[in-house]
Amino acid sequence: MEKSRPEDFNELMNIRLEKLDKLKNENINPFEITRFKRTNYTNEIKDNFDNYEDKTVTVAGRLMAKRGHGKASFADLSDRYGKIQIYVRLDEVGEELYKLFKTVDIGDILGVTGTVFKTHMGEVSIRVTKFTLLTKSIRPLPEKWHGLTDVELRYRERYTDLIMNPDVKRTFEMRSNIIRQMRKFLDDKGFIEVETPILETIPGGANARPFVTHHNTLDIDMYLRIATELRLKRLIVGGFEDVYEIGKQFRNEGIDVRHNPEFTTIELYQAYANYEDMMDLTEDMIKYIAQNVLGTLKINCQDREIDLGQSWQRISMIDAVKKYAGVDFNEIDTDEEALRAAEEHKLELESGKKTRGHIINEFFEKYVEHELTEPTFIINYPVEVSPLAKRMSNDPRLTYRFEIFINSMELGNAFSELNDPLDQRKRFEEQAKAREAGDDEAHMMDEDFLTALEIGMPPTGGLGIGIDRLVMVLTGADSIRDVILFPTMKPLDK
Repeated sequence: MEKSRPEDFNELMNIRLEKLDKLKNENINPFEITRFKRTNYTNEIKDNFDNYEDKTVTVAGRLMAKRGHGKASFADLSDRYGKIQIYVRLDEVGEELYKLFKTVDIGDILGVTGTVFKTHMGEVSIRVTKFTLLTKSIRPLPEKWHGLTDVELRYRERYTDLIMNPDVKRTFEMRSNIIRQMRKFLDDKGFIEVETPILETIPGGANARPFVTHHNTLDIDMYLRIATELRLKRLIVGGFEDVYEIGKQFRNEGIDVRHNPEFTTIELYQAYANYEDMMDLTEDMIKYIAQNVLGTLKINCQDREIDLGQSWQRISMIDAVKKYAGVDFNEIDTDEEALRAAEEHKLELESGKKTRGHIINEFFEKYVEHELTEPTFIINYPVEVSPLAKRMSNDPRLTYRFEIFINSMELGNAFSELNDPLDQRKRFEEQAKAREAGDDEAHMMDEDFLTALEIGMPPTGGLGIGIDRLVMVLTGADSIRDVILFPTMKPLDK
């Protein structure tokens, strides 16, 4: 860590520890205060100066800059809403307090009382009459002018990142607002928010490798959930006709700019709806969120402007492959023909994934995904890669499924949900065979879920959206780690 800090970092920290000892010897303990009552935040004072001029206010925050000599000093105090300049004079606060102020360091947390005024430069400030040292910062912040720029260190020390980089803080404030607006959109439509287990005996609802743990009392292995789908569908069976859950999912997979092993999704299910209804809902919800969070439907994604206000394209996976790869799977009916096409295009196929459906999906991932910059629904996925979606009546090799892409990134997945328990059992059995053949991402058999389907689930539309990726799109972030407060990191000793 010291590589990203000044060489004299340890010496600076020792100086602060000496200051702390001296304060305690003078019966000043900056860690014993349990509360501080403030009357105002920085932004309301600065934004409403006419209402606060010459009024007494009390604010609290972190000291971010300090300047001045002799009998008067200026400093910047930062709270959750911004920062304000404070002006401390010897003849205003008295010799004892001014002496204390001369010893405070950048990073210390102060409570300040004073009157509001404007300097001759026009800056709204507080003329301090008294202050309290609420917390002593014994570890120096990064050097003022360079801030915290080491990317790895920023993710590991997110607390320091938030202090030094205001844009980072704004990103996470936006993330919170995005989730708030998502809830409001669905609540206003009559959906009910629910909670389902994170620890599962059978990980279901997706093709993914789970994390495994052990329950000592029950003496059984358990899994961190990879999706909330099968639990929420059980609730549809039980009569909750419009449900959603926002929560963490866990998948034991690689880490890159779009993947984190722990991530946040929303999954929702609506009885008597289909995947076309889910497309309408997805488009309406994302537009609603963008308008209410950003105030516009035109967003900037990694130097590219994307207009969410336009009509969102809907194109089948087969047509998209034909458009971008030049291979028409409407003319390819057998696995053997599909394999020849894959060989001609030098596609690398995993064992057990050499069917026509798998190959269509491989063509899509290689040739199409990166082309989908504008909001696009890719519809009608092969059944082999859609074990929980209803088959299309006019072509049972395909399913009523879509994924939503924006800025060449998949944000969500939706189905007309499979509610035929006999078909679902066959697909689970196929997944079990794939699992036995070595596919550790294949779906496990879930007899209890099959029991629920046998009781009867109405026609249902389901949707899952990756909230982290949606936040990436709406904030223009380059990496998923920029929108997760504490992303998964390799330990420093590794």
